[in-house]
Amino acid sequence: MAITRWRPFRDVVSVQDEMNRLFDDIFGHGPARVQWTDGVWNPSVDVSEDKDNVVVRAEMPGLNKDDVKISVQDNVLTLKGEKKQEKEEKESDYHRIERSYGSFCRSFQLPTAVEADKIKASYRDGVLNITLPKTEEVKPKEIPISID
Repeated sequence: MAITRWRPFRDVVSVQDEMNRLFDDIFGHGPARVQWTDGVWNPSVDVSEDKDNVVVRAEMPGLNKDDVKISVQDNVLTLKGEKKQEKEEKESDYHRIERSYGSFCRSFQLPTAVEADKIKASYRDGVLNITLPKTEEVKPKEIPISID
């Protein structure tokens, strides 16, 4: 008699794989995918912080600076814009469409208070960089210790 290793989740993973294949077959090919991704695009964003600034980097390939609006209100940073699909006059038969298009709105609660009038934004190589200077009262201050 052969010994078989017991794997309790093997059947669950197998069912999940089958469901993934089913959805890929139905929704994942050709022009039908455009319907499901139209208007769903969101830029990927990194938010980091150092002692002086909160820095936000957002990947926005194919956008112009005029396609994006940035605002800060009540310590919430909001990025709004639209990624438009390039239109060509000639007819094409698409075999696969993976790039997404549409309007987006992303909001982020900032980890600390910032000086709204000193915020700087730059756009280069498809990446939007936003530097938000912290207010003076939230910056860490080192207190010197005197020896008596």
